[in-house]
Amino acid sequence: MPRGPHAVSITLSDEARAELEAMMRSRSLPNTLVRRARLVLLAAEGRPNGEIAELVGLSRAMVVVWRQRFAKQGIMGLYDGQRPGGPRSIEDERISALLRKTLKSKPKDGTHWSCRSIAQETGLSKSTVQRVWQAFGIQPHRRKHFKLSTDPFFVEKVRDIVGLYLNPPDNAMVLCVDEKSQIQALDRTQPLLPMGLGYVEGVTHDYVRHGTTTLFAALDIASGRVLARCTPRHRHQEFLRFLNEIDANVPKKLDVHLVIDNYSTHKHQKVRRWLAARPRFHVHYTPTYGSWLNQVEIWFNIITQRAIRRGTFQSVKDLIRKIEIFVAQYNRKSKPFIWTATADSILQKIERLCQTIAGTRH
Repeated sequence: MPRGPHAVSITLSDEARAELEAMMRSRSLPNTLVRRARLVLLAAEGRPNGEIAELVGLSRAMVVVWRQRFAKQGIMGLYDGQRPGGPRSIEDERISALLRKTLKSKPKDGTHWSCRSIAQETGLSKSTVQRVWQAFGIQPHRRKHFKLSTDPFFVEKVRDIVGLYLNPPDNAMVLCVDEKSQIQALDRTQPLLPMGLGYVEGVTHDYVRHGTTTLFAALDIASGRVLARCTPRHRHQEFLRFLNEIDANVPKKLDVHLVIDNYSTHKHQKVRRWLAARPRFHVHYTPTYGSWLNQVEIWFNIITQRAIRRGTFQSVKDLIRKIEIFVAQYNRKSKPFIWTATADSILQKIERLCQTIAGTRH
């Protein structure tokens, strides 16, 4: 039961509790609203106001306020009301005209509108354009890349690979395998200027190329550990040597399910012959232009951001040594990536994208 002179009793219906729990788990709602939803759930458990205040990071007085607001108004009471302020100085029609012009047209002298150019065109101030764009999530200066798969078996391959991630087979190891080729050992022409108080690390704009290496990697989706090997090239010969290394490191009693892309090296005749001679190996090819289904691409992005892109390497050997150090450190504290997308949810997103593309054609 609630304690304290200001503790209002909170009783939740199943529907209200489910809605509050959804609000508390949301990643898109404002943090203040998520905190208030948690506050009400704690109050419904009979927690005292002082304890709730400590758990949600509010003062006891504010806990009392939101507890009373919920008791009187329900979930709608958790939302902020309209705050006093000056009257709007821009009519809805001008805002609509600005949005239409931003979304439906382009400037004659450029590929996209800037705040200043469209402000001059519409007669609004630059700060007004910025506020409207921010309110509606409009970013003309940015773009995202995409590529729809043309694989005739796209649906089947998506369901196959996602099924491996969400429901891995028993007595088997699922490995996501790929290679990151042409990793350059870049060195700067002058020494780095170290980061300090008030200024960032300084590097020369030009660099010296010392050569390249290819990084083969196999990610175990159950543990997050990575088996990695650097080679000078990325032909089928190097891929076969890496497969032999996988074969030697995976216990013989386990089947091996490989998730790989359609690169010609992976489908070479000698590779197919090697796989056919080892019945415990099962290959699952990602769809054409579907490398995003391969979890090892996530790991490649991690090592690129943390160990390669900003690195300075005096030789290819130096690059390989630093890659090996990163892999060893990563494996000591590795965790599996949590895959939550179902095949149906992925296919629904693809369907919406196709509908959007179809709607943009004239």
